[in-house]
Amino acid sequence: MKGLIGKKLGMTQVFSIDGAVPVTAIEAGPCYVIQKKTAAKDGYSALQLGFGHKKQKNVSKPLQGHFNAANRGFFRVLRELRFDSTDDYEQGKELTVDMFQPGEYVDIVGTSKGRGFTGGVKRYGFRGGKASHGSMFHRAPGSIGASAYPSRVFKGKRLPGHMGNQRVTAQGLLVFGVRPDQNLILVKGAVPGHRNSIVLIKNSVKNKKSKSLE
Repeated sequence: MKGLIGKKLGMTQVFSIDGAVPVTAIEAGPCYVIQKKTAAKDGYSALQLGFGHKKQKNVSKPLQGHFNAANRGFFRVLRELRFDSTDDYEQGKELTVDMFQPGEYVDIVGTSKGRGFTGGVKRYGFRGGKASHGSMFHRAPGSIGASAYPSRVFKGKRLPGHMGNQRVTAQGLLVFGVRPDQNLILVKGAVPGHRNSIVLIKNSVKNKKSKSLE
């Protein structure tokens, strides 16, 4: 298991022998091990990572003490990642983007863009009614349940409501390029979240293979 905290910068394109490839640029790391959790002490193995430096005056006193244990400064983002074993990691160790290689597959966790309160057409892709004049039924949800029995709307019925702003995992994305000097990782395809949003990059759970990009 390996992983990093990153910041989504946006999408661009790179050129290969197959033509233009759409990629998402992510500023991944450097991250620092703030705390180690072990199965013997905490019941599971995990690393708490810090990302994005922050001024000491903007950090609460309890968090200052927590950060001082690693002696790596103060950070804006703290995230915990499960690891099979934390024996190879020391408190304060720096993790950089070069732990990933082009051709690997990764899972990326982010928060999807919030769309506010939306109707069924936008939220679920409902077809809607006729657009002709006098139809009186264009984008309304229509009938949503029976009347006499069961006299209620079943749970899980797809209706208008809040859309987006949820934790989303994009699985099996191809790492198309790694630039350690810029702390950048280029991932083929789209990544959940808006620009400058925080994402977690982990090795793929389902796709363990690698692909040759030559």
